[in-house]
Amino acid sequence: MALPRTSRVVRLTSLPEGLPAASDFTVAEEPLAAPGPGEVLVRNRAFLLFPGLRTLIGGGGPGVPLAPLGVGDALFGPALGEVLAAPEDGPLRPGDLVTHLGGFREAVVGEAAQFTPVPAGFPQPLALVSTASAGYGALTRTAGVREGDVVLVTAASGAVGSLAGQIARLLGAGRVIGTTRSEGKAKRLVEELGYDAVLVGGGRPFAEQLAEAAPEGLDVVLDLVGGEQLGAAVDAARRGARFALVGAIAGQLDPGLPGGGAPAVLDTFRIGTLGLSLRGFTILDHPDLEAEWRERLAGWLREGRIVFPYTSVAGIDRAPEALNTLFTEGGFGATVVEL
Repeated sequence: MALPRTSRVVRLTSLPEGLPAASDFTVAEEPLAAPGPGEVLVRNRAFLLFPGLRTLIGGGGPGVPLAPLGVGDALFGPALGEVLAAPEDGPLRPGDLVTHLGGFREAVVGEAAQFTPVPAGFPQPLALVSTASAGYGALTRTAGVREGDVVLVTAASGAVGSLAGQIARLLGAGRVIGTTRSEGKAKRLVEELGYDAVLVGGGRPFAEQLAEAAPEGLDVVLDLVGGEQLGAAVDAARRGARFALVGAIAGQLDPGLPGGGAPAVLDTFRIGTLGLSLRGFTILDHPDLEAEWRERLAGWLREGRIVFPYTSVAGIDRAPEALNTLFTEGGFGATVVEL
């Protein structure tokens, strides 16, 4: 089989004013280097679109482990691909499925260590491009969901939240509440993913909605948003509640902010007197997490105990427009470009 000599790549062509638009990106066909000693050539099958790109395009933020994106830079992110060529003495073989961070392109060449094999027989390999391992880690390592807990997941219809609500239930939560941006998504979260109640932005204040959805208070909060929603969750927490702070979508989707933060007003008196714990979660602090997550996800998928919802975008040429839609409207579940 002849190996590809070119690859289409999505690049940033201008720094946006406010939220990125499709015109801020281009899809260019570029030469693809032949793999050298120790290198692997992978043809991508799919890659993830994610709100964190807004942070990188906006210059990054404190503690962000990834380099910011400048004009001319290629975008990157989680991807699923098939090995086309690999060293004979290496761990990978042509035909193997792998995950990696070389998304936003049709094919990629890199050192073998950059690619993680998909276990043989994995029930739904596409699910591995999702960033939902962050939700699993936050609920098991940081918040420690207990039997009967009332759990709030903000941004419940996104890539992390759409699985996190299901995970919380599997870990023993007694009631799972979510937040989202539309009534249509709220309905799907309840009917398809088992959320008990979903609060919708743009209407009544979250504090009022939370008082109705969790009249006895919250035990666990998986916060992917920040801003007003985090403040309302603190106000609704009961004694000893545990907060795992994972995302900053309120800042990433605000055209008036650069995307590197999500300012919130918190009642520190309440935090202190009720003994609340608020801790940030990052996967970098848990190197053992990914293998554990893959094993549990595979089991849950095989048993039909978890659903991987995603919005499919057909073809790399539609990626710039889909990115704009992700920032302005959002998808349901993970938003994945399939090649």
